[in-house]
Amino acid sequence: MTIRAIARPLALVAALAVSSAAFAQSDPGEAQFNQRCKVCHVLTPGGAPGPLAPNLRGVVGRKAASTAFKTYSPALTASKLVWSAATLDKFLTAPGKLVPGTRMVIAVTDTNQRKAIIAYLAKQK
Repeated sequence: MTIRAIARPLALVAALAVSSAAFAQSDPGEAQFNQRCKVCHVLTPGGAPGPLAPNLRGVVGRKAASTAFKTYSPALTASKLVWSAATLDKFLTAPGKLVPGTRMVIAVTDTNQRKAIIAYLAKQK
């Protein structure tokens, strides 16, 4: 059997696996979260933080800097924000503008992407 004879079926299996993963994320908010947020944040039940950022499970309605994550910025800790959809929208648009001194540096400038992420986070109870 040649390498080419083995490679073609493997390529087909790989393509199907990628296609299946894309279909499994039919929620645009989940796809956006996985692309933009999951690098630092987790959504695990039980509240354990990720290594780089807080766990976002249950974030909508929660007070900012109120989880077990140990390295919140002093600015976010002092902010007294509550993460409503509106507050998350402002924060994700320009984190440093809403909370000068925050360690969050990633902005989501596209309105539809922000709305999708926030709607997805609201489902993560």
